[in-house]
Amino acid sequence: MTAHGASREALGAARERLDALTDSTSVDAKTLAGDLAAVTALLDREVSLRRVLTDPAQAGDAKAELAGRLLGGQVSGEAVDLVSGLVRSRWSASRDLVDSLEELANTADLTAAQKNGELDDVEDELFRFDRIVSSTTELRAALTDKAASAKLRGDLVKKLLGGRARPTTERLVERLVTAPRGRSLEAGLESLSKLAAERRERMVAVVTTAVPLSDQQKQRLGASLAKLYGRQMHLNLDVDPEVLGGIKVQVGDEVINGSIADRIEDASRRMAG
Repeated sequence: MTAHGASREALGAARERLDALTDSTSVDAKTLAGDLAAVTALLDREVSLRRVLTDPAQAGDAKAELAGRLLGGQVSGEAVDLVSGLVRSRWSASRDLVDSLEELANTADLTAAQKNGELDDVEDELFRFDRIVSSTTELRAALTDKAASAKLRGDLVKKLLGGRARPTTERLVERLVTAPRGRSLEAGLESLSKLAAERRERMVAVVTTAVPLSDQQKQRLGASLAKLYGRQMHLNLDVDPEVLGGIKVQVGDEVINGSIADRIEDASRRMAG
C-alpha cells in the first residue's frame, strides 16, 4: 500500500509490533495471518465501524477497548493486541486502516513460509502465477469476473494451485482473488511479490544493551548493520545491566561483541595467556 502522513507512521509501528510477535516461537504466524485477514474482511465490509475506529475525535484507548470487545474470543489475543494498537494510532483516511491490516495479514503468512523454509518457493510461485495470468486472457477474465461469486473465484484458485503450489501461495492468491478491494489482479500480485521479496531480504539482529537505546541510536545502529550485511535489518532489543555500558549484537550465529564487560574479559585472557 502507499500510505501518507499519519497512516505511514501507524503502519510502520504496526509492522514493528508484528515482527516482534512473529519472531517469537510461541506465536503461530499462519493462525495470526488468518485472524488478521478475517478482521480485514470485517472492516472492509462494515464501513461505519471502520470510521468509528479511525475517528480522530475519539480517544485511542476508547477505540482500542471497542475493538477488544468486538474481537475478543473471535480471534487470537495477539491479533486483538495488533488491532488495538492500530486503532489507537491516527490515520490519514479510514480505508488506510484496512489496507494496513491486509498487508499485515499477508506479511504474517509470508513469515510463516519463511519459518518453514518455503519463502523462496512462494516468491517464485507468485511470480510465475502473475506471468501465467498476464499471458492468458481467458484465465484472467475468469479470476476477475465480478458476476461470479467470491466462492466460485476462490474455488478456481484452489483448482489451479491446489497441490501445485505451496499452501501459503494458495492462501495469498485466494484472498486476493476473492477480495480484490478495487485493485487489478496484476497490481495485487505485484504487491504480494514485493512483500515476499522484502521478507526474504530481511535479517534479524538481537541487540543487548545495558540501557535502552534512543530512537536515534536505533536508527543509526539499524543503518550501520544494513550497510554491513547488505540487507534490511530488524532489531530485536533487549536490556541487560550486565552489559556494562556497551552493546552486543547477534545476527544468526555471528556475534558482534562491543561490550565493555567482554573487552575486559578479553584483556584478562590475553594477560593470563
